[in-house]
This record gives sequence, structure tokens and C-alpha cells, in this order.
Amino acid sequence: MRRKIVEYLNLSIGSFLVAVSVAFLVNPAKIASGGVSGIATIFYHTVGWNPGYVIFVLSIPLFLVGMKIFGKVYGFKSLVGTVLLSVFTTILVDLTGGVGILDYSDSISMLLSAVFGGVIMGAGIGFVMKGGANTGGTDIVAQILNKYTPLSLGTCLTLVDGVIIAISAFVFGIESAMYAIITVYICGITIDKVALPIGANTAKTVFIISEHVEEIKKVILDELDHGATLLSATGMYTGYDRPVIMTVISNQELSTLTGRVKDIDERAFMIVQDAHQVLGEGFMPISKAMNMKFGN
Repeated sequence: MRRKIVEYLNLSIGSFLVAVSVAFLVNPAKIASGGVSGIATIFYHTVGWNPGYVIFVLSIPLFLVGMKIFGKVYGFKSLVGTVLLSVFTTILVDLTGGVGILDYSDSISMLLSAVFGGVIMGAGIGFVMKGGANTGGTDIVAQILNKYTPLSLGTCLTLVDGVIIAISAFVFGIESAMYAIITVYICGITIDKVALPIGANTAKTVFIISEHVEEIKKVILDELDHGATLLSATGMYTGYDRPVIMTVISNQELSTLTGRVKDIDERAFMIVQDAHQVLGEGFMPISKAMNMKFGN
């Protein structure tokens, strides 16, 4: 229960921070910083629709895709994140009348919006992902890419956002798109710092020693859809045989695995190491890695 409370607290705080970034900084500055919030900014300044409504409507089909891939629990959290972001954004945009908190007659305000908008948005998305979910929209696309590629969460989000920024260049101009690039870059760095506090490498190698091997095995195989290896070991102090579970998981799944192991066995012993390159099923194929290395 405590873990669930922390997860939903992270989800709520993160959604609010993203809404603050959109309503107070990037939307008033006409900075379409990628994602559905970027699309919502384009709609707001061309059609006049509240960004909160647009975010909700555009996130529905992507939410359904995310639920299919990541499961019902992930889907419910993402639905909560989508609703919270939409509600927070709608309220904050109405409070400010869509003009934000800076005076855009001063050119420095655009730069301030780009920089601080990226920091606040990245921190918000990072908190949401720590809660095992996202705020809907293209965050789901980024996490799908992260699941099936060795790229970090921030990098995947940057790639997805690039397409939307290119579109915004035709609507708001090249200068606005350049500010959006600054926002997305800073946002990506902040996401990795917040969501992955123990390192932003490709994956983690986890060793688990517990008397509840079968329960933990089901979590890894069924809930996380990963493989694992059971190693034979002997405790030097007790002299007893102790099986050790070894598995490699993606960064955003570490929090889920840790929480589930804690639920099963609070006395379990876990060792987590950075895996700088992971090749094989579930990660980058070995053949692809060799082609990249030798330029084939």
C-alpha cells in the first residue's frame, strides 16, 4: 500500500509540473516542445482550443496502445496521468488566460520559457515515469521505443518530439522551433536525471537472493516479460545452498521489480549493476550490434 501511495503521489506531482510548464511557459511562448502538449499548443494558437482538452482527446488512442503493450495496471496509471494532466492544464490555462507569467514583449522571456519550461516539464515526466506510468500522448510512444531499443527514455522522447517540432516550424516560424529544440533537449536530460537516479545507462543487471524464488520468477517472467537465470551459490557463513536469480531489465522496470520483490520478501537481498551494453532477445540483436560496429 505504501508503494502504491508513493507511485500515485509521483504521478500527481509529475502531472502538475508538466501542466505548469505547458500553461505558464511553453504554450504562452508558442513553443511547441513536442508531444501532445506541443500539438495542443499549435491548436491553441491557430484554433483557440484549450490545450487541456486537446491533450485529453489526442491521448486516448495512444493510451489504448500503451495499455495493450504494458498491461492493464500500466494502462490505468497512464489513464490517471492523462486525466490529471488534462485537468491541471485546463485549470491553469484558464487562470492565466493563456498569457502565462512572463512579458513576451521582452525577447529574453522566450529563452527563459524554453529553458525553465524544459526543466519543469522534464522533472514532471520523470516523476510520472518513476510512478510506473506516463502522462499520456507521445510519452507512450517514447516508452515503447525505450522498451524495444537500447535508447534511454530521454533520447526516445527527443526523437518523437522532433517530428512535431518540424511541423511547428511551419506554423510559428524557425525561431520558435529553435527554442522548442532547446526545451526538448533540456527536458530529455532532466527526465534521465529524475526518472533514472542511479544512472541513465541502457539497462540494469539484477541479482536477487531470496527464499521465495518461485514467486519472484513469476514476476520477472509474467509481469515484466523478461527472462532470468538461476545460479547455484553457497552462503559462506551458513554453508547452505542459496539459488541466485540473475536478470537484465530496462531502466524504467527497475522500480517495478524492486517494489514487487519487496512485497514478496522484505528480507530479500538485491544487487543492481549498470549494464552498459545488452545484446540478445528483448534488447538489441547481436547481429544488429555487429553491423553497427563494422559499418555494414
